[in-house]
Amino acid sequence: MSEKSLKGKRIGFGLTGSHCTYDAVFPEIEKLVNEGAEVLPIVTYTVKTTNTRFGEGEEWVKKLEQLTGNEVIDTIVKAEPLGPKIPLDCMVIAPLTGNSMSKLANAMTDSPVLMAAKATMRNHRPVVLGISTNDALGLNGVNLMMLMAAKNIYFIPFGQDAPHAKPNSMVARMTLLHDTVLAALEGKQLQPVVIERFRYND
Repeated sequence: MSEKSLKGKRIGFGLTGSHCTYDAVFPEIEKLVNEGAEVLPIVTYTVKTTNTRFGEGEEWVKKLEQLTGNEVIDTIVKAEPLGPKIPLDCMVIAPLTGNSMSKLANAMTDSPVLMAAKATMRNHRPVVLGISTNDALGLNGVNLMMLMAAKNIYFIPFGQDAPHAKPNSMVARMTLLHDTVLAALEGKQLQPVVIERFRYND
């Protein structure tokens, strides 16, 4: 798909609270920006207010704004216009935690990221999900399958990241984010969607 381009596309990029995944996600945001996409960053309250060993919330927000050149959307009120007034070509949520995944699957919109996703689905535009959850093969499995069966929702290919230590955990291969977005804009799911993340010789 390398011959196709995202130049001129308006892409909403939502981050939820899987802080350990941000280092894998930010280079993918940079790829979108470098290709000429307009990237509008959106964060959950957890992203903005939580400090972890992976970094401070406010620092991640600053990095997002510097990278995209746009102010972070950090309230539900700010996110709502992404449907009617500022329509997106595509909405990406990466990483998508199990908590936010369960809410999205059950039509809950209690964060700016979920509101932006709802606004995008309202316009029948694609929503691309990059999961990072410890219970994809546990209680959250039903929510994962609901979203996989939903119209206009696409997944960055994902697989088990630590099957022996965390057998229910699945994480997207974030390096496939760009190609997943290109496919989603054509109404296609990048395949295969379930891939091997774990290697026995690692």
